[in-house]
Amino acid sequence: MPHVQRLQINYKTLEEFKKFRENGLEELSMMEDLKANLIEDNNDSPFYGIYEEGKLVARMSLYRTPAKYNAYFEPATDYHELMKLEVLQGYKGKGYGTAMVEFAKTQGLPVKTNVRLGAQEFFLKLGFEPVKYDPVRDRGENPYIWHPRHPASN
Repeated sequence: MPHVQRLQINYKTLEEFKKFRENGLEELSMMEDLKANLIEDNNDSPFYGIYEEGKLVARMSLYRTPAKYNAYFEPATDYHELMKLEVLQGYKGKGYGTAMVEFAKTQGLPVKTNVRLGAQEFFLKLGFEPVKYDPVRDRGENPYIWHPRHPASN
């Protein structure tokens, strides 16, 4: 399985993210998130990626959400929000996306993500389940959750 690693918050990573912006969808761009972390000098990077031959080819962000903001898991618990998972063109179909999601699932907390149109089957195969839509809570998003103790995770 590909090796997932925490990405450093620096200008080299910023340059690597530009490749995703050029090849991907604008709403998946993590440039602003990374720039904000550069300014804050945040050493606890929420960014993870997979390199192939020295090139960042897959990346995601994984933010810890405190239980007091939990609207998805019972009982209320801290959870990770998996955001902006993306694999560069030419590297899809190699298991990188799966490796990123499986890495998130090994971090000891439930995981919530907002599934993009066309990616539902991918997340269902990895043990995620759709959440009953609540227009006030979800505001147009399409939340799916995975819980370590949930039967779908086996």
